[in-house]
Amino acid sequence: MVSNPPGARRALLVAAAGTALASGARAQARQSFDFEAAPVGLPPSGFTVGLTGRGPPPRWVVLEDPSSPAGPRVLAETSRERTNERFPHAVLDGVTAQDVSVSVRFRPVDGRVDQAAGLVVRYRDAGNYYVARANVLEGNVRMYRVVAGRRIQFAGADAQVPRDTWQVLGLRAAGDRLTVMLDGRELFSAADRTFAGAGQVGVWTKADSLTHFDAFEVAALR
Repeated sequence: MVSNPPGARRALLVAAAGTALASGARAQARQSFDFEAAPVGLPPSGFTVGLTGRGPPPRWVVLEDPSSPAGPRVLAETSRERTNERFPHAVLDGVTAQDVSVSVRFRPVDGRVDQAAGLVVRYRDAGNYYVARANVLEGNVRMYRVVAGRRIQFAGADAQVPRDTWQVLGLRAAGDRLTVMLDGRELFSAADRTFAGAGQVGVWTKADSLTHFDAFEVAALR
């Protein structure tokens, strides 16, 4: 688990500092996370990194990217490992939610095997969670359940996901309904009951994707 230096932790909690999003909370609680006070070249405080699939451990670090609208420091998985069935992720510590809306700004920078960005909800462990994934090379956005480490698609839509451009991926989980947005536009919605309880939230990528993430937002529903 990543350590939490007090200064960096405070900087990450831009809104609703220190408030966990409890499953079934009656009031909506919102948190926004950036990396402006996090040390460049180190893993971010307040997140635990993990890996689904094969290959070496992921290497998530904070980088400088002056093009980010949310500020010049961003999060990226930088190993550039080309193993195809390899899915690095970074999940938020201390936050669990069942009904939740999450979004993240992302900029696909490079990747030969893949150029992907993802959002994770109802994360139980590295082998069991939902993920919405946007893909530059395939020109689509898809929804998967990951069960015992196996990724299974159950919804998706064709969509332009431009390289080297900041855009916003959104995912809303409410009951058995999962809805995916790109730049504020709803792409599709589908029902699935595999993971009905609360879980963690985070960001996700694939293989050798170099994707910059920033402005990660989490809001509990109901």
